[in-house]
Amino acid sequence: MLFAFKGDAGAGQKLLRLSPPAAALVVDLVATNTTGWYWGADALLAAGWATTFGMLLPWSHKARRRARAALARASEPVAAITPGPAVPTPAVPTPALPIPGAANDAFTVQVRQLWERAGLPARTVVMVAKPHPGTDHDFTMILRAAEHGRPIVGLETTDIAAAFQIDPADAHKMPVAPQAGRPAGPGWLEVEVTPDAGARRRKKPTNDEKWADTIGREGGPIPGSKFLSRVRNAERGVTYWRAVMEDASAEPRVDIKALCKTLGASYEDGRTFVTTDGPDILVSQWDVSPLAKVYPATRELLTPDAEGRYVTGYLANGQPARNRVYTERGAAHGLFVAPSGGGKTQLMALAICADTNSGASVWLATETPDEKTTALGRHIDRQGAGALYMLRSLRATFALMEIRAAMPWADGTCHDYTPGLPGCPYGPHRQYLDEFLSAARHPKYGAEIMDLAEQVSVKGRKYNVGEKVAGQSVYVQDGFTQLLLENLRENSIPVVLKVAARKVAEMFRALGIAPEDIPDPLPRSFSKAESGRLERIMKGEPEPPADGNTGGAGWIIETRKPEVLRTLFMNFEEDISPLFPSVVGRLTDHEIRELDRRGLLGDWHRPDDESEDEGPDLDDWGDTDTKPRRFRGTVIAPYAPTRAAIASPEQAMEALKRLTTGG
Repeated sequence: MLFAFKGDAGAGQKLLRLSPPAAALVVDLVATNTTGWYWGADALLAAGWATTFGMLLPWSHKARRRARAALARASEPVAAITPGPAVPTPAVPTPALPIPGAANDAFTVQVRQLWERAGLPARTVVMVAKPHPGTDHDFTMILRAAEHGRPIVGLETTDIAAAFQIDPADAHKMPVAPQAGRPAGPGWLEVEVTPDAGARRRKKPTNDEKWADTIGREGGPIPGSKFLSRVRNAERGVTYWRAVMEDASAEPRVDIKALCKTLGASYEDGRTFVTTDGPDILVSQWDVSPLAKVYPATRELLTPDAEGRYVTGYLANGQPARNRVYTERGAAHGLFVAPSGGGKTQLMALAICADTNSGASVWLATETPDEKTTALGRHIDRQGAGALYMLRSLRATFALMEIRAAMPWADGTCHDYTPGLPGCPYGPHRQYLDEFLSAARHPKYGAEIMDLAEQVSVKGRKYNVGEKVAGQSVYVQDGFTQLLLENLRENSIPVVLKVAARKVAEMFRALGIAPEDIPDPLPRSFSKAESGRLERIMKGEPEPPADGNTGGAGWIIETRKPEVLRTLFMNFEEDISPLFPSVVGRLTDHEIRELDRRGLLGDWHRPDDESEDEGPDLDDWGDTDTKPRRFRGTVIAPYAPTRAAIASPEQAMEALKRLTTGG
């Protein structure tokens, strides 16, 4: 009964399945109610029943219920079938058969079998395979397109890796190098399979492998670069990495912060620096940042050489950073920029010392007095403070150029100053202007200070007169004229110290530096961060104070690209006289007489006299008489020689003392 109702059989199947028990029941009832029935009749009926229903049994397992719908639809019209394009059947890899021209040694045959088992990727065949000595699994194979004259296309490193069950990073493709007796071209390909070398490279890479995998890779700190050598200088405490661009025409692109991280250093430590020279690259990694060191100033370093160059500090790569007292065009100017406390006075003192060691007469005018400039005044011709003092010194310097223009040389004629040319009748003269922009903003004297400074910057180099300006800004909007800034920049080696990070780009743009050469800001400290910060946090201890050792650190701009430097240190708490010559440089007697005749020497600290001449006529160099002259549209009184006021020997001695001490 259970079999009859099992599954989803139709009504016919169910009747067929129920017929045997139904027939048995009927037979049993007939045999029970029929008198005179004997067992033989029961046996015959049972045999007949079994035979009959055995013939019907197969029909109980078949059904046409689902076939009838299809038969009904057979009468419906069928749309004509249009034959489509033939679909190519994927080619079945050819069994390993001898390939004309291919090697058939045991190793090549094994590699070829693995390649054929992978389905001949990119329809290529293995021509030869050579194992790498000293390895178990590394080898090189030469592939050829299965069809002659067809290039190999579409072969990926993942196809190679899948064929030999290796990491895709250990499969390398390269063109076949032309050799005598062996074809080459796009139909051939050389493949290196190096799982052993790859495993060793990942665990313990060589220097060139480490560089290629971490630095020279695409997207790395210096993409496209190739390692050359690594040199350790234990004496100086520095490691040098040399590299070169694989494409000699490419310009190195350096991500200094990513490079520091790759080399295990911190950018904030200031220990890693990069120098480029065309395609050549030098990475310097110091044990201790060279910008954190103190370089004492010495007489030897601050004495100019035959080319007029002296050492003003040291670059980040350890090289001496040199400035100059003159150029091939004449006297050198100077431009020193730094915020308050950035080392500007130190830098200016180094330049003053170098000028005095070259025999120059130096006049130093500052906007406000301080201890260091007063100490410098003992070793130079003149030194003083105040806007009026700066104005008077500039008037004298401007007149000095007029005097020198008329001084004949040894050959009896007048020349523009040229370094090394014999017969020059005068020595070098240097005018220093500290906190220049503050003085240039003075409501009464500022305009004339700016006018005179601009004229000296234009004409001074021709008469061995150098103008050196120090301030906290180089912006035109802060007081510089464009002409003054361009002349100082063109005829000097500017030094910029400790610029705030947000002002770096703007400052160097004002100095004419191309955007691609503008340097990154310097870190706030050049000392290594102390370890154990997590322990201090857990104990609730404060962080150690940052070492503010960035004074004197900045950039020197001798070429188109600024270089990081740390200037020399002049210790004003000690005697600085050994750094200076024993004899102070002065003007010639003729120059002193001419300046004195014009009333431009004397006490530059004396109070302002409303009748005082406002200076020489900037448009007339030949007028040296005592007639009233015009300056900036105003008729002014003639010069009054100071010696006219000397009426006694005491006054003469006092005037001489002022001349020798600078007022």
